[in-house]
Amino acid sequence: MRTIEFREALREALTEEMRRDEKVFLMGEEVAEYNGAYKVSKGMLAEFGAKRVIDTPIAELGFAGIGVGAAMNGLRPVIEFMTFNFSLVAIDQVINSAAKMMSMSGGQFNIPIVFRGPTGSAGMLSSQHSQSFDNWYANTPGLKVVVPANPNDAKGLLKSSIRDNDPVIFMESEQMYGDKGEVPEGEFLLPIGVAEVKREGKDVTIVSFGKILKVAIAAAKELEKEGISVEIIDLRTIRPIDYHTIIESVKKTNRLVIVEEAWPLGSIATEVAFKVQKDAFDYLDAPVLRITTADVPLPYAPTLIEASLPNVARVVKAVKEVMYVVK
Repeated sequence: MRTIEFREALREALTEEMRRDEKVFLMGEEVAEYNGAYKVSKGMLAEFGAKRVIDTPIAELGFAGIGVGAAMNGLRPVIEFMTFNFSLVAIDQVINSAAKMMSMSGGQFNIPIVFRGPTGSAGMLSSQHSQSFDNWYANTPGLKVVVPANPNDAKGLLKSSIRDNDPVIFMESEQMYGDKGEVPEGEFLLPIGVAEVKREGKDVTIVSFGKILKVAIAAAKELEKEGISVEIIDLRTIRPIDYHTIIESVKKTNRLVIVEEAWPLGSIATEVAFKVQKDAFDYLDAPVLRITTADVPLPYAPTLIEASLPNVARVVKAVKEVMYVVK
């Protein structure tokens, strides 16, 4: 199987879907002439032309609204935000128009639109460019929220998102675009709403998603050296959440740690913890623990960023706590 970058997997998904369906188009800042801020759309303007790969002004509210209107009229827009931090300017169109239109129209309008771009921290970008809004959007009925963690999932889930008749929030990471991974040749799709067991284990379950999954995997490798077997679940989709896969894993391991790049209040980790205590309480041998971003705006200094975000040491410590082996 070939190995390609995360950005290449996204580009393949977009290109294949635009070749398959002429109603699909891409719109956003710098997606055309500049080949995309992160080079996801490299070469697409040359193939599809300026009517289907559309550069916009710096006006997220405006082009998000154009996308919603286009979707209401039968097209399938892919709207790229240079970062989801900038999507706050457009959140009225995402929440009050795209997410609610089917309900408010009594089912007369589907909104087959994808809003995609990077989320979360990306190094020394400070407070206004480093926020994770995954759980914000997952709180909204009418949206589906997808957060892939590797090139394979990026391609398969983006293709499914573009074909979906509901609005999809598709969240990536600036720090993942260069990540490499195996991706099959040819046509393939992955179902929205299905988690993946990334690593089998018997002592404790770690649930995570997106780029922070790499921290969980690194922690599991460290714990393995000490004889602790960790099962890792990649949610891949946080609306809907695949609760079944989580519950079945907890029934086996009897312990759960959730790792998420988000502020703690109202996080996906909070929701997962509630669901596990509700449906698998009798299987738990320790309280559920969660590792989240510190409850502060993300600092600029690298040392403070490291202290604020989930890291391997914090995950290892949490696993040992639920294993009752902390010294």
